[in-house]
Amino acid sequence: MAAPVDDMFSRCVDPAKASNCVEVRFIDNIKGKGLFAKRSFKKGDTIFIEQPLVSSQFLWNASYKYRACEYCLRALETAEENARRLSGLPALSLPHPELCKVRPDRHQACPQCQVMYCGTECRQAAWEQYHKVLCLGPSHDDPDHPVNKLQDAWKSVHYPPETSSIMIMARMVATIKQAQDKGRWQRLFNHFCSRTANEEEEIVHKLLGEKFKGQLALLRNLFSTALYEDRLSQWFSPEGFRSLFSLVGTNGQGIGTSSLSQWVHACDALELPSQQREQLDAFIDQLYKDIDKETGDFLNCEGSGLFLLQSSCNHSCVPNTEASFPDNNFLLHLSALSDISPGEEICISYLDCCQRDRSRHSRHKILR
Repeated sequence: MAAPVDDMFSRCVDPAKASNCVEVRFIDNIKGKGLFAKRSFKKGDTIFIEQPLVSSQFLWNASYKYRACEYCLRALETAEENARRLSGLPALSLPHPELCKVRPDRHQACPQCQVMYCGTECRQAAWEQYHKVLCLGPSHDDPDHPVNKLQDAWKSVHYPPETSSIMIMARMVATIKQAQDKGRWQRLFNHFCSRTANEEEEIVHKLLGEKFKGQLALLRNLFSTALYEDRLSQWFSPEGFRSLFSLVGTNGQGIGTSSLSQWVHACDALELPSQQREQLDAFIDQLYKDIDKETGDFLNCEGSGLFLLQSSCNHSCVPNTEASFPDNNFLLHLSALSDISPGEEICISYLDCCQRDRSRHSRHKILR
């Protein structure tokens, strides 16, 4: 069941502008649909900015103290806190601390379960979309709560480097449970591409490994105990759960946020006398060496999300666009990597965005 075209642009920051820039077309029965330019773009142009239908931080990433907003995934550590933790240097002081955009004084906790948000707006948005259903209240740290058991089971079968999260599926169910217009949300989620049974098994196998059938059955039982909803009974059947699992595994777009990366980019933009520039560059290069020694490649708050319009992009080994998250939150910016002509298909690389950003971030001194 395809989503109406106007729905395709509904999560864009500027839907009218996006609909004037690109269009979704059916290509053929093999490739399905694709995204095409309606006007020309220059290299570096932002084609559209989109918010996900749902998103979630990876569970192991959160367990390893990568603190992110429960709604928009904005990094909650200041750049200095982030640098100290990643480098293992608790006394480290960053120059130009005013360039850090994280504002801890604006952070808000859910009054019931104490999960953290970057501000009142995100806390309210989460509450209105899905958190009424998923809030654990005083049971937040209770290992026997059905949602906690589901998360623990997921962590036991899907280790870093993470590529998906069971909580994307949980938030899909919770969103429909809470929604006044349940049909609209179901229509939006049904938009994402479906797969054959064999393809679904391959995707599940890739995510869970050799014992995927038994693990999938365990996850389905826990998922049903925690979240069962009559209206969505098809998602809780063995075949429906496998399809839902495959949907998230296929369409989930990696999201990476980092207050330290934002601070570094702000430092790069400073206009400084040559000696001060050399000193700052040397400090940052040494910081990355210290981080590489202590932490390795895992530098970001990482998660994934379902993006309606971006999901229409097909893969290319030589993509003409790239997804990035320069606002340090879940807003996806699709930008041109080369000049694009009207009528040209817009393609991305399906290499996980977190992997690309992680390697780019960790090789910063080489790219400077």
